Amino acid sequence: MDTIKFGTDGWRAIIADTFTVNNVNRVAWATAKWLQSEPLEKHCVLGYDCRFGGQLFAEETACVLASEGIKVSLSPSFVSTPMISLAAFKMKAGAGIILTASHNPPSYNGFKIKAHYGGPASPAEVSKIEDLIPDSAVLVPHSLQAYLDQGMVEYVDFESMYIEHCQYQFDMDLLQKNAPQLAYDAMYGAGQAAVRKMLPKTQFLHADYNPSFMGRAPEPIAKNLPELSDLIANTPELTCGLATDGDADRIGFFDEHGTFVDSHHLILLLIEYLTDYKGYTGKVVKSFSVSDKVQALADLKGLETITTKIGFKYICEHMVEDDVLIGAEESGGIAIKGHIPERDGVWMGLVLMEYCAKTGKTVSQLIQDVYAKVGSFAVERYDLHINNDLKLSIIENCKSNHYDSFGDYKITQMEDTDGFKFRLNTGAWVMIRPSGTEPVLRVYSEAATSEEAFRILDATQAAILN
Repeated sequence: MDTIKFGTDGWRAIIADTFTVNNVNRVAWATAKWLQSEPLEKHCVLGYDCRFGGQLFAEETACVLASEGIKVSLSPSFVSTPMISLAAFKMKAGAGIILTASHNPPSYNGFKIKAHYGGPASPAEVSKIEDLIPDSAVLVPHSLQAYLDQGMVEYVDFESMYIEHCQYQFDMDLLQKNAPQLAYDAMYGAGQAAVRKMLPKTQFLHADYNPSFMGRAPEPIAKNLPELSDLIANTPELTCGLATDGDADRIGFFDEHGTFVDSHHLILLLIEYLTDYKGYTGKVVKSFSVSDKVQALADLKGLETITTKIGFKYICEHMVEDDVLIGAEESGGIAIKGHIPERDGVWMGLVLMEYCAKTGKTVSQLIQDVYAKVGSFAVERYDLHINNDLKLSIIENCKSNHYDSFGDYKITQMEDTDGFKFRLNTGAWVMIRPSGTEPVLRVYSEAATSEEAFRILDATQAAILN
């Protein structure tokens, strides 16, 4: 029996190894039993992204849910995670499920659970589902067609629901007018069809169905997006670039020069736009790995901040219960007031396009405006693929205060909200944390310049690996 555990964002595993039809069956059954036991609608919205086997796994999930008396609204084609979250909220369903491994390599698939409020199910509810997972797959008495005939499963067009929601919320005439200035890299992911329908004059990259992702993990970070960067740099009429990950809940963004704009900078831009141009207020909820500059800007604007563990489900809890302006994490997952409490890469891209269009400024000009308030900075990250024994040893060293410096950088303070953030004598910081979804040790650093951040990362890597 395979042990199934949910990480920071759902259960993910390698297809045909642990992510099998039988194991999906077990998780679906546990989800059905959880829905039955809770005071929630016995109705689930269900979809899948562009990964291999998505439709197969989704149909197995639909049959298991239906066999347990849960009405299922099933997507007829691939959809993004935000589409499922929005549908769960709009249709007042008890839950949403999407088969996706988000930004993981193409060999993975996954199972995310969304709550009735349109965001990730809380850690407490996910733990309940984990506890209900049976030791073996359950028998499904009927075929999908039989459940369709019974009315227990129905097909619903979640993509059109999402597009209509965007068209209602945004000045689409303005965005369509500026669409020829946008390049969009779908990374072969689930945002491709919706963006093509909303902004057909955009220049598209990797916007067709290809479950192999051409061998590249669909994570919208600079090293995975060289074609998008080159296209913008060599096409004068392009003023910005958008990329979204496999299930289109994370954003990658580029300025008019083809320079990658990381999430830390995007968070600052969004705070500026939401407060200065939209007149919104609310708390700023940020994950532990986010730049200190977010705190600095919030302080300037008199906005209360909350720092959470890494994982959007922790941010979502605050967005559901409190008045939150923006909830954001370092890895490209951002949610804002006026939308569901869910990361949405396409939505954030539309907001940033709107910001540029309404101000008449370029992305780099808007960033300089922010720098004038909080100062320039850079946050860089290394992903160390090391064996598990070494990873555990490094984590134990962090816990036991083994390190007092990394090269010439002296440690002045350590914070351990989630991982280990070491404040340095230069005013910079470096953070060490194991990934919750991949066999990787992540090392982050913030400093005044990118060059300095990389020097800190190199010194830290040398210290922890020796």
